[in-house]
Amino acid sequence: MSIVLTKIMSASLTQLVYHQGMSDASTNPRADAKSDSSVEFNLDSDNTASSDTALSFLNDEELIQGIEMLFYAYRDFTSDPDEILKIHGFGRAHHRVVHFVGRNPGMTVAELLAILKVTKQSLSRVLSQLISEQFVRQETGDRDRRQRLLYLTEKGETLFSELSGPQKARVAKAYREAGAEAVAGYRKVLTGLLNAAERAAVLKAVERS
Repeated sequence: MSIVLTKIMSASLTQLVYHQGMSDASTNPRADAKSDSSVEFNLDSDNTASSDTALSFLNDEELIQGIEMLFYAYRDFTSDPDEILKIHGFGRAHHRVVHFVGRNPGMTVAELLAILKVTKQSLSRVLSQLISEQFVRQETGDRDRRQRLLYLTEKGETLFSELSGPQKARVAKAYREAGAEAVAGYRKVLTGLLNAAERAAVLKAVERS
């Protein structure tokens, strides 16, 4: 696996426990899989050795490992806030709303829908609960009275800090252990995983927040 991805993911993971079923040969990709299941390259004979080394992270098994580590990293990355959310009877959908409203105070419901890519009905259930329990407040837009602008309340700001605190600590630890070069590479990998059509808008939103 690439040094960048391995360093970042390894630093952010806790102990990984494999269930017996994961070792089943029918579900576990193998290095001796057929050649048409791997990424292939046309390499000149003179530089095959060096190119093979440089592109080794693109073989089928390495790609599967990278995907698998993302699953594990996401599991552990969300484990700390999950426990806090349970106290309030909330789930990850509530967490996402709190995060994006906290990062973009005054955003409209339409803008939040565009980010989360969920149905109005799904968002309405989550948002209504956060509003009724006074974690989020909404105001009518000055220019367009039909708009509903969203803000975190003081209670919501506290929850935002409680949820992001352990995640920031986990990311900071991973960054320190991986080093600046790996962190820069990791950000490039995440950027590359974004849909190309929305990549520029997402990066602009993240940097603006």
